[in-house]
Amino acid sequence: MARAATGMRFLSRRERRRGGRSRDPRGLAALARLARPTGSVPIVTPSRLMLFSGRANLALAEAIGRKLGIELGHVTLKTFSAGELYCRYEESVRGADVFIVQPTCANPTAGLSAAEAMLELLVMIDAAVGASANRVIAVMPSFGYARQDKKSALREPISARLIAHLLETAGVDRVLTIDLHAGQVQGFFRKPVDHMTALLMIADYFRSLGLDDPVVVSPDVGRVKLNHEFAAMIGADLAIMTKERPAQQVAEIGYVIGDVKGKNAIILDDMIDTAGTLVAAGRTVVEHGAARVYAAGTHPVFSGPAYERLAGAPFEQVVVTDTIPLREGAPENVVVLSCASLLADTIRQIFTDGSVSRVFNGENQLF
Repeated sequence: MARAATGMRFLSRRERRRGGRSRDPRGLAALARLARPTGSVPIVTPSRLMLFSGRANLALAEAIGRKLGIELGHVTLKTFSAGELYCRYEESVRGADVFIVQPTCANPTAGLSAAEAMLELLVMIDAAVGASANRVIAVMPSFGYARQDKKSALREPISARLIAHLLETAGVDRVLTIDLHAGQVQGFFRKPVDHMTALLMIADYFRSLGLDDPVVVSPDVGRVKLNHEFAAMIGADLAIMTKERPAQQVAEIGYVIGDVKGKNAIILDDMIDTAGTLVAAGRTVVEHGAARVYAAGTHPVFSGPAYERLAGAPFEQVVVTDTIPLREGAPENVVVLSCASLLADTIRQIFTDGSVSRVFNGENQLF
């Protein structure tokens, strides 16, 4: 009978009785010898940290790269005339820890809507996974759809949960974000979520102003715990405002609980969108006798009539961070603090498997 393959043959009856041992020098024994290691040659695959940016906030990504001492990786991102997004990494990411900086917010300068920023992040994650990256970490300074964390009316989606599922389906290994609108959004993920806070940085700024007799004013009862922590950071009193929402993106301020008369009031929230709530709160505080009024928020969404409202509001300063890039025409009283150092330190800890909470002395869970 013909041989099945070179170096292989069927065993004879005698050989089968002997336990299948063949005297063929080119048989299985020879193949086994070839499979044995001939020496101890260690295979070293050092980890690489690679930082890429989407188009939503390129300036922040570049600032993070400078803090880390690395350049941004080269990636081609564009929108076809049909509206479809395209992504291609221009260098190898095989075996690297890929950090993608992309807040899911609009960027009119780059011609990107919030929905397109989210989709661009998803295709960047998928491309990195398909290019054999070791880990893919989504750095989302601003987490879009975080306000849709529950059903407020019948037949509404829980969009924050959907976004979490989409990120995990795309292949993300970890998510890094700052000041979620609701802490429970972390529970929508099965992957680790590193939740940072910019409040320590904002508190440092207000301490540097040396305000006399400060009072922190919570814009609604849902933010009392957060504002209480902030007040403790800067050594201020706490006041609370009542608020109702007769419709989406419409707020009505009721009254102030606490003493603000003659004091320097600071109204703090996690984000400033159309600024309707903030401006109404500022005017109410002034009516209750506050000497000066300041506003602060981590995420400057500033959509719709926000600029016009803030320009006519009684705020000495509106302090925000650069998690979202400002469009042109911002009022002069808007002060922007950079969170590049905060994100760079956190990225360094994640890459080296260090302690993320050490960046905040264990105080990054303020909810």
